[in-house]
Amino acid sequence: MDSGAGGGGNSLPSGPDGVKRKVCYFYDPEVGNYYYGQGHPMKPHRIRMTHALLAHYGLLQNMQVLKPFPARDRDLCRFHADDYVSFLRSITPETQQDQLRQLKRFNVGEDCPVFDGLYSFCQTYAGGSVGGAVKLSHGHCDIAINWAGGLHHAKKCEASGFCYVNDIVLAILELLKQHERVLYVDIDIHHGDGVEEAFYTTDRVMTVSFHKFGDYFPGTGDIRDFGYGKGKYYSLNVPLDDGIDDESYHFLFKPIIGKVMEIFRPGAVVLQCGADSLSGDRLGCFNLSIKGHAECVRFMRSFNVPLLLLGGGGYTIRNVARCWCYETGVALGVEVDDKMPQHEYYEYFGPDYTLHVAPSNMENKNSRQLLDEIRAKLLDYLSKLQHAPSVQFQERPPDSELPEADEDEDEDDDDRDGTWEVDFDKLPSRVKREMVEPELKDLEGQKANAENARGFNTAAEETICAKALDVDSFSVDEPSVKVEQENVNKPVD
Repeated sequence: MDSGAGGGGNSLPSGPDGVKRKVCYFYDPEVGNYYYGQGHPMKPHRIRMTHALLAHYGLLQNMQVLKPFPARDRDLCRFHADDYVSFLRSITPETQQDQLRQLKRFNVGEDCPVFDGLYSFCQTYAGGSVGGAVKLSHGHCDIAINWAGGLHHAKKCEASGFCYVNDIVLAILELLKQHERVLYVDIDIHHGDGVEEAFYTTDRVMTVSFHKFGDYFPGTGDIRDFGYGKGKYYSLNVPLDDGIDDESYHFLFKPIIGKVMEIFRPGAVVLQCGADSLSGDRLGCFNLSIKGHAECVRFMRSFNVPLLLLGGGGYTIRNVARCWCYETGVALGVEVDDKMPQHEYYEYFGPDYTLHVAPSNMENKNSRQLLDEIRAKLLDYLSKLQHAPSVQFQERPPDSELPEADEDEDEDDDDRDGTWEVDFDKLPSRVKREMVEPELKDLEGQKANAENARGFNTAAEETICAKALDVDSFSVDEPSVKVEQENVNKPVD
């Protein structure tokens, strides 16, 4: 792959990591205006803070900076149910009291509140992730970044864990149009359940999630959950305990991901960089430093495979901005200064006004014996895989075109189906990791069963498998939807 020019700055010294990469960065200036509500830990304002750091560190001039085209209804419906997308489009804070039954059905209201501009927010963050996938697929960049994306809990028919639309699944579907195999890696402290669930029965997408496990949201991600049918051993879960530090994390991350890259040989990689795994996170309990977290980005970059970097969790927002700024530098091959430049959010970073923060002295409950057992188990799973599974394409779908931001002409849609083989004979309903053969219903009429054990959604699985390559051109014939300024509140950390 052509490694492109990433711009100036000090090149990182070691091996392939020192090579410049061409980076596309997606950012919508409106994104920081969306507000989940008073007291809610999810604050889109952190994206604007990250952008301010990138600007004042001089990193923006080293990248192609793009405003994402908002994802349209039909883009979102490649994965999500039509009625769920219609609900998100129509619900407002003023009308929600009239739709209590719908709110409950779609799990919207508490963790996932209704707020002004909700649908526009979904369109923006999903548009950045799909746009990044398009740029990568066309070879326009080596690394694409969308810090507003990475909302990995959203399901086909319901919101979950502050996530409404699963931009990651949509981006992976776009990448599958050009690549036979896509790897998804998740370093958020929470299990990447929505993405795992979507691709649980296919060998074309491998998911690897490193997460806190045991009495912790969403409660899934046991090491014994490793995929089903054709997807057996293509979902890997790395269950961790409180206080894991950089050294322990990389004792698992590097050998496992190294072996995955060797055996699976993905054509593209999606890395969800949730910053709630950092030390001191408001909702987290890990003890990673920013450099330790960013080492995962550096390691994935070293394979020189098209790489999509996404955001995710992260609730001590000054540290989220620090982390994603530093990781943007890693993507570019630029080592950024620890001393922070003056900028509009400078007061958030006192009293030290530095980029890096020291990890705490909290206890690491991950014993060496536990880490050895996890590593051995997962490497054993990987040993059962054939190298680089082959894929039968019945028809390769048409290439998507992503016009530049100053082009406003509409693009013709090409609706030809591109399908890939899936065995629908046995689809799982996992009850305490026991496999039972469910009664299959007609694909068209099947509704999501939210009460299904573990939240595992056979309808979502059927649809994602059946439509995995049925993604027509990502065109831009809808105007950007702006949030009314009077509805905007500036969130504070």
